[in-house]
Amino acid sequence: MKLTLKIWRQKNADTKGKIVDYPIDGIDGDMSFLEMLDILNEELINKNEEPVAFDHDCREGICGMCSLHINGEPHGPDKGITTCQLHMRMFKDGDTIFIEPFRANAFPVIKDLVVDRSSFDRIQHAGGFISVNTSGNTIDANAIPINKHDADEAFEAATCIGCGACVASCKNSSAMLFVAAKVSQFALLPQGKVEATDRVLNMVKQMDEEGFGNCTNTGACEVECPKGISLEYIARMNREYLAASLKG
Repeated sequence: MKLTLKIWRQKNADTKGKIVDYPIDGIDGDMSFLEMLDILNEELINKNEEPVAFDHDCREGICGMCSLHINGEPHGPDKGITTCQLHMRMFKDGDTIFIEPFRANAFPVIKDLVVDRSSFDRIQHAGGFISVNTSGNTIDANAIPINKHDADEAFEAATCIGCGACVASCKNSSAMLFVAAKVSQFALLPQGKVEATDRVLNMVKQMDEEGFGNCTNTGACEVECPKGISLEYIARMNREYLAASLKG
């Protein structure tokens, strides 16, 4: 395939960025999107030009690092996948592809397509943990009976990889789906009940302090989430938040 790539280039957080055109040829449909970018970078390096900076790690849809806005969609045109799982067969010979970083005030651009998502880390640090007394004869967590429905829902919430597609797809750059998933994975389990009140209050407070927008329930976050996290978790977090506020 022969393609035209229109890629956002930005030297650092303090400089102004712009879209730069890059023609590329010889792309096979079985290549992943990141492999295509690898080929482009090899060509740029051979020309003594600066390669395009983009985030990646596992390249297996696990880590959530490969967060790219491709033709106006987080992670590109396919559904239920991360950018590293996107294959070039989703595009046609002669296509023009726009590649940009995730856009949100809380995700400042570091360089080119790389954004700083440490705001997500700070939200988790604010309350995404459980306290366990390890002195004496601690009960094995696996020995605590858990309703199968609750266990399945907690596991589904825990599949969130924190990629930020929910933020990038939201017109308000809301992080509600991410925070709801992290709150719910503990709220549904007995081990998470001890800090339940403080957890939801602290995580929502931190989310607001990071500058994420409000949720308007348009559902774009659920559609673009590579793990299919449901909007129902936002409803659960709202209930947890209301109950915690009344206790306070």
